Amino acid sequence: MAIKILHVVGARPNYMKIGPVIRALDELRAAGQCRADIEQRLIHTGQHYDYSMSTLFFEQLGLPRPDVNLEVGSGPQGQQTGRIMELFEKVLVEERPDLVVVVGDVNSTMACAIDAKKLGVEVAHIEAGLRSRDLTMPEEINRIVTDSISDLLFTTEREAGDNLRSEGRPDESIFFVGNVMIDTLVKHRAAAMALPTLDKLGLKSPQGGRRDYAVLTLHRPANVDSREVLASLGEALCTIGRQMPVVFPVHPRTRARIQEFGLADVFSAQNGLSLVEPMGYLDFLNLTANARVVLTDSGGIQEETTILGVACLTLRPNTERPITVTQGTSQLVGNDAKAITEGFENVVSGRYRISSRVPELWDGNAAKRIANILAGRYR
Repeated sequence: MAIKILHVVGARPNYMKIGPVIRALDELRAAGQCRADIEQRLIHTGQHYDYSMSTLFFEQLGLPRPDVNLEVGSGPQGQQTGRIMELFEKVLVEERPDLVVVVGDVNSTMACAIDAKKLGVEVAHIEAGLRSRDLTMPEEINRIVTDSISDLLFTTEREAGDNLRSEGRPDESIFFVGNVMIDTLVKHRAAAMALPTLDKLGLKSPQGGRRDYAVLTLHRPANVDSREVLASLGEALCTIGRQMPVVFPVHPRTRARIQEFGLADVFSAQNGLSLVEPMGYLDFLNLTANARVVLTDSGGIQEETTILGVACLTLRPNTERPITVTQGTSQLVGNDAKAITEGFENVVSGRYRISSRVPELWDGNAAKRIANILAGRYR
C-alpha cells in the first residue's frame, strides 16, 4: 500500500523547517527503513510572497521546490484563510493523502489542518504546544486551533508538551523531538560564515570579539501599525545608533508604515540606522552571528540567537518560546523605549546575561527524530 504525505508551507521560514524533514524521510527510504513507495508532496499556499525565494535560495539550502503553489497572496486574515481552505481542499480531494504535515503558526498552518481533519486525513503539527498566552496575537489562535485537532504533535521543548497535556491532549500524541529550525542553522552555519556579508555592508571587525553593530528586525502589527509605538521604538533605536551602527533589513510592511507615519527622518542613516533590503537566509545568519546585539520581534530569531550565543532584546511583552529566556539569550523588553535602552546598556557594559546552556535536543537532529516516528507509524 502506497503512503502519501503532503507537507504544507506558507512562508519562507516554513521551508527551512519542512525541508530537513523531507530530506530525513528520503534518507530513511533510501536506507530501506521506510516504505519504498512512500510519496512526499510539498504544497506552498503562497500566503507570503518572498522576493528572496529565488533559485539561489533553494540551491544554497538544498531545499525542495514546491510541487503545488496555490498563490493565495496577502489580504485580510479572514479572506486569506478562507481562500487557503478553498484551494487546499481541492488538493486534498485530488491527492488523497494519508497524512498532512503543517508547521509553525501562520494562517496556512491552521487552515490546512482544518481542511485535512474535515476530510478525515491525519494531521501532524511541527512546533506544537508553543504558547504566549496572548490571544491578541493571531498566531496564538492559529497554534491553539491547530494543536486541538492534530493527531501527531511534535514539540521543540518540554514545556510545550506540558501545555498540550493541560489542554487535554493525550500523551501518546505528543513527541518531544527538538527544534527543526536549528537543524537548518547547524547544517548551514559554516557556509554562512564564509560569505563576505559584513564586508559588503562596511562593518569593520575589531581586534577579536564580536563586531560592534546591532541588528534590528521589526514587523509585528503591535509594533509597526501605531505611529506612537513606532516613534517610541525609533527614539530608542536612535539612542543605540549613536553608539554603534544598527543594521535594519526592512520588512516591506514596516517600510510602508515608516513612510506613512512620516518617520523616515527618524529611521535614517543620520541616526545610525542602516536600512537595507530583506536578506537571504545565509547572509542574515552571518549578520546575526557576528552582531553584538540583536533587537527583534520575531519568534525564530529568538531561537537562533540562543544557539549563536548573541544577546537578543525581544521587542515583545511575551513570547511563545520561553526557553529562549530561561535558558537562552533573549530578554523581553517590549516596545518601551526606556526598557530597550536599559537592555542595550547592559549589553555594552557586560552586565547582560548570556547563557551557555543549549536547550535540550536542539542539536541538529530534530528532523531525523520526526522522520523515524513517521517511518515507524507507516512502516
